[in-house]
Amino acid sequence: MSRLTPHQEQRGFATIAQNNADTDYLRLAYLQAMSIKMVMPTEKYAVIVDAETMKGITSQHKRVFDYVIQIDDDTAKGEEWKLSNEWQIGDLTPFKETIKLESDLIFTRSISHWWNTFRLRDVVLSTGCRDYQQQLAASRKYRRVFDDNQLPDTYNGLMYFRFTQTAMTFFRVARMIFQNWETVCSTLKNCRDPHPTTDVVYALAAKLIGVELCTLPSADFINFVHMKPDINRWPEMPWTDTTIFELDLPMVRIGNVNQYHPLHYHEKSWVSDNVIERYENELFR
Repeated sequence: MSRLTPHQEQRGFATIAQNNADTDYLRLAYLQAMSIKMVMPTEKYAVIVDAETMKGITSQHKRVFDYVIQIDDDTAKGEEWKLSNEWQIGDLTPFKETIKLESDLIFTRSISHWWNTFRLRDVVLSTGCRDYQQQLAASRKYRRVFDDNQLPDTYNGLMYFRFTQTAMTFFRVARMIFQNWETVCSTLKNCRDPHPTTDVVYALAAKLIGVELCTLPSADFINFVHMKPDINRWPEMPWTDTTIFELDLPMVRIGNVNQYHPLHYHEKSWVSDNVIERYENELFR
């Protein structure tokens, strides 16, 4: 796997944001970058986009995006849920050390002290997740293919890697799984996913190259709050219709509980004009 983007910085956060008909992922990345700059103002942030999403980049975005990088080899063309490019983060990151995020995840306090722990491995996938009450989640409803196939309970919503042979091997294996998903899926028990999801692909890649090389189970704080309904013991409906939230920026409270861990809000409609405006007013005042 060759380097496509020369490294510009030692470390930073990055996400891949490719808009589709339903979701403006660039808007989510903008909110994410603002949340990072609010609590970790010296950290760098890169957004990786396709050619169409690149057209939406504005001067306002560039106030918080330190790097805007275009995907030239777009392997997700024609896909509605554009996950097939996820493996390219290994090539396209401008950082020697990267915390890679899903775009619908924000921060309410600094995690800069996590860098030292991350450096114990070349790749660190977050393990498990938390409910809005900050407790480790017990629900397995969304993890049945993991349990049926004895895959590590990893999440790609927040992961770390640095430019090493192990990391490049990890992304090369992930690429092969993405590109051969029909065959891979046929070998898994109870796999009914017509398209690969990054969580499953990365769990498979970790298992193939060695889970011990890609996780830090002893660092049980390396995870995030996941707002999927069953994780929080709520009915299958948007959490925004189930409970209340408050912004006391940079803090977010959900159901009167402060969200100290990174918050994977999941429900894209939560990013309203009002939420964006509140962050802009707080960050740029």
